[in-house]
Amino acid sequence: AMAGEGSTFRLRCSLLGHGQDVRGLTPGLFPEGGFVSVSRDRTARLWAPDGLDRGFTEMHCMSGHSNFVSCVCIIPPSDLYPRGLIATGGNDHNICIFTIDNTAPLYILKGHKNTVCSLSSGKFGTLLSGSWDTTAKVWLNDRCMMTLQGHTAAIWAVKILPEQGLMLTGSADKTIKLWKAGRCERTFTGHEDCVRGLAILSEMEFLSCANDASVRRWQISGECLQVYYGHTNYIYSISVFPRCKDFVTTGEDRSLRIWKQGECTQTIRLPAQSVWCCCVLDNGDIVVGASDGIIRVFTESLERKASAEEIQAFENELAQASIDPKTGDLGDINADDLPGREHLKDPGTRDGQTRLIKDNGKVEAYQWSVSEGRWIKIGDVVGSSGATQQTSGKVLFEGKEYDYVFTIDVNENGPSYKLPYNITDDPWLTAYNFLQKNDLNPMFLDQVAKFIMDNTKGQTLLSTSNQFSDPFTGAGRYVPGSSSGSSTIPGADPFTGAGRYVPGSASNAAPPVGGVDPFTGMSAYQSTAAKIENIYFPKKDAVTFDQANPTQILGKLKELNGSAAEEHKLTEDDLIILEKLLSATCNTSAETPTEQQLQTLWRAINWPEDIVFPALDILRLSVRHPTVNENFCSEKEHVQFIILLLKFLNPKGKQANQLLALRALCNCFVSHAGQKLMMEQRDEIMTQAIETKSGNNKNIHIALATLTLNYAVCLHKVNNIEGKAQCLSVISTIMEVVQDLEAIFRLLVALGTLISDDTNAVQLAKSLGVDSQIKKYASVSEPAKVKECCRFVLNLL
Repeated sequence: AMAGEGSTFRLRCSLLGHGQDVRGLTPGLFPEGGFVSVSRDRTARLWAPDGLDRGFTEMHCMSGHSNFVSCVCIIPPSDLYPRGLIATGGNDHNICIFTIDNTAPLYILKGHKNTVCSLSSGKFGTLLSGSWDTTAKVWLNDRCMMTLQGHTAAIWAVKILPEQGLMLTGSADKTIKLWKAGRCERTFTGHEDCVRGLAILSEMEFLSCANDASVRRWQISGECLQVYYGHTNYIYSISVFPRCKDFVTTGEDRSLRIWKQGECTQTIRLPAQSVWCCCVLDNGDIVVGASDGIIRVFTESLERKASAEEIQAFENELAQASIDPKTGDLGDINADDLPGREHLKDPGTRDGQTRLIKDNGKVEAYQWSVSEGRWIKIGDVVGSSGATQQTSGKVLFEGKEYDYVFTIDVNENGPSYKLPYNITDDPWLTAYNFLQKNDLNPMFLDQVAKFIMDNTKGQTLLSTSNQFSDPFTGAGRYVPGSSSGSSTIPGADPFTGAGRYVPGSASNAAPPVGGVDPFTGMSAYQSTAAKIENIYFPKKDAVTFDQANPTQILGKLKELNGSAAEEHKLTEDDLIILEKLLSATCNTSAETPTEQQLQTLWRAINWPEDIVFPALDILRLSVRHPTVNENFCSEKEHVQFIILLLKFLNPKGKQANQLLALRALCNCFVSHAGQKLMMEQRDEIMTQAIETKSGNNKNIHIALATLTLNYAVCLHKVNNIEGKAQCLSVISTIMEVVQDLEAIFRLLVALGTLISDDTNAVQLAKSLGVDSQIKKYASVSEPAKVKECCRFVLNLL
């Protein structure tokens, strides 16, 4: 027989410590064989196996959250923290990072705007978090590197895949998304309700579980390979056995289920309604956490299993549980038709099969155990009379969990409204917000608040003042720095909020003699360590597109002007004005561009798409002139200007327009006003520009690579890590499609410039798998600069 076949999991131990629901578990690295648990009681606890190899001892209890703790993961060891770190996420929107031996957090990550309900760690210190605010965030050490946006509801599950740069998120919008280098690559659809858990099987496959009571096995390529059914209610968590494809699941049907070779081989019922979480230890033992606050460990090992008395006590506890028939876990129950106790004489047909009997007017539930060949009582089925709403916060409303969701009818024939409520909320404030949200008459305030208090029977948790919303403004409480997500101005200075200017950043001094810059002939950066001098990066100045043929451009403009519709036609005078502008900005005359010339240019670049390109070319050349740059990029004009250029980047538009708009954006970087504008609008510009990669036009690719390089030059000066993260993500994405070696070279210089003198950026580039992407360019023979630059970059990685 196969190893493990016919073997059964039995109780190893029950651990008391948490005061409320255990919501998250993860195997620990230190002490070996231990694990970490987190709970609604706001604590995390580290458990170590005791010497007798039966039970576990609580090493210590960590606190740092001001609300429920809902998830936990281990950050692998690093040079700085050789025993790894523990990360916990909570309903206070924060992530706390603990060392193994301190009960207070080392630091706290703020940025999410709602409950953080899932965490996963990757190589090089990266951490991925998922939140009810519909975003996932990638953190490195104590900084947020990027925010993954795309889901339309809470993200309940996140996992970093073994292949670098790949991440998974599962959401209440019923989908799973695969992200590569921060961009959504693929969306997996199939689940019919909230996706609650994810587990990795290999580099190519993963599992998901959901509120639709199914587990699915997927291929990274998008295909669903298998669907597993067995649970009768929400499945909250899924965990894989080490070194094989078998797995365990837990859910709202009071059960832990063990799946081997694709079949549910064992069902263990627990005396708690919600079995929130599970994890598998290295020795194959299963740890589960539930709504009764107790952690239970189950084992296949006969040496480690609990004593007969403990197992009997567990069975007694189970037999006394009361099962609410409304949950539907046992199917539709009609007490009058149930058989009596004699029905238990017939053996069951499969493990975990349930049978209901009626004895002296009481309904009892039993479950068949194959390994023991007997029916085990799993509880009394009670009517709904005594059952009150569990305090386990499992009513879902708009993808988030609440303790209660009431239906309120304001008048007989009108619509009814849903009112979500947590016992930590202030009833009056909830009632007030509910009336506001649904545009209802404020005179109902007393009535609604009283309704809430009557129906929750005054159940409140230990109220500490900081749990409630602000009594004055009605807003959720303000935690300084908690909404520091990404400030509205990308690249903002942390002190002044302005994009910060670095003097001398656009110097156009004459080149001194020495190493010559391969782009512009400007002076080189000298690195002492390398045998071949690194003349490539970090690059200090923007790279521009300067080549010009004014006669050709004006000729084309005149020709197209002839065929333009009347309302767009330029007069002879206008054409002369534009000619003057060209000579003023291409250094053939000493004149300064005039207001009139710029107004005429603005009219020309607003021409229809099919004829605008010569005007865009004039813009590309003239925006290098400080006067023009200041005019288009200054506070007054810039909004219109950027909107116009972004419009031309539409991948469905004309390639000539895409190319010239990209080159114009590159040339904006020559002056301070242009740099400031490009940095302020970085997010929009990068997001739109990257779409032009799809056209496979080598000139567009070179312009796109140059734009990225100019951003890298600015980011190297201000050291804005979120900006660098976006830039790295863009480089990694463009690298996939670009063939042209000049474009590759510029991307390599951009990469080198971004990661020079910044260990965080180096770690981030590694975690995105950029090193494996660029390796092949280290052996390019011609042009030599590609190979040389690539080797300098690889040295840093």
